[in-house]
Order: sequence, then C-alpha cells, then structure tokens
Amino acid sequence: MPDDASGEDDTDARDDLAWETTDSDVAYTCPGFDIVRDEVVLPDGTESDYDYLDDDPAVVVLPFTPEDDVVVIEEWRQAVKRVNRGLPAGSVEADDVDLAAAARRELEEETGYEADALHALTTVEPANGISNAVHHVFVAEGCTPTGERDLDFNESIRVDETTPAALRDAVREGTCRDGRTALALLYYEAFEA
Repeated sequence: MPDDASGEDDTDARDDLAWETTDSDVAYTCPGFDIVRDEVVLPDGTESDYDYLDDDPAVVVLPFTPEDDVVVIEEWRQAVKRVNRGLPAGSVEADDVDLAAAARRELEEETGYEADALHALTTVEPANGISNAVHHVFVAEGCTPTGERDLDFNESIRVDETTPAALRDAVREGTCRDGRTALALLYYEAFEA
C-alpha cells in the first residue's frame, strides 16, 4: 500500500535496485503535462539522466446504465490520428474533494450522465517506464443522461451506449485499442462480474 496520497511508496528508495535522484528539473512544459529530467545514480554507481512525462493523477469511469449497458465516448486522439472509442476519463482537479468526486465530474462533463452509485475498482500506473501517471478506475452504476455536458475547448466527443459483450469483443478484435478501457473492462469482468 502506498505511504502517501501521491501513490509513491517511500520504502522502495531503500531497495537495492533503487536509483538515487541527485537533481531534478522540468526540461519542457506544455498544457497538460511536463517533461522532467532527473539526474540519477544507478545501483552500480553509474551517473546518468532520465526523462519522463510528469502527469496529474486521473480518473477513469466504467459507467453502467440501469439496463447494464456501458456508456462510452468517441473522441479524436491527435497522437494516434484517429477517433478513439473508450471510457470517460480525465485529470483530477484541485477543487475535486476526492477521487470519487473527480470521477462523477468527469462522467457528467464528458457524457451528460450521472451515476446513482460509484465505487473504486483499482488504481494503476499505465506507463510507469515513461510516466508517473496514476489512473484511479471507478465503476459507476445506474447512469442516466440527466446532467449537463461541459467539454473542454479541445474535446470533441460523441456519446454512445454499448453492451459489455460488444465492448469486450471490440477489445479482443483490436477495434477498441484504448488501454484504459481495456484494463477497466477486463479487470471488472475478472474480479467483480
């Protein structure tokens, strides 16, 4: 279990595989994330540097309607130059009182759906070899389109509903390639369904 809210476990620093960070600075900054450069000493004493993407914690929501369909979004993803079908997700904001509040906010902002019930599913580090990103996955139940969408200026999102089986088939067939969606759905089916 992490020792602090950042998700970091400070006992890892005492492991004989741990790298010692001797200096750290932001090499590049842009809206949404920074690139951090750490000066490090490897376990064998070698001095090196290591760059990684510094990203805010995020929430991912697996929303079910009262009929047990899954609410999904379709959104343009510039990095891969295509429309991505996946789950609502977004960064935790400073005024979110807790992670559940962030999940409820993201669900409503991106889809217009509101949940009757919400619970934490898992927390993962989706790309910890290149990023410090932490994603908190939630299951939302009883979702109905009663809220107000409030998209960011750079979000173009279509909302749809699908069956869990159809979404699972899309993951298996490779037509749904969103890692957050695949992980959330398969984790849910393996441990909760």
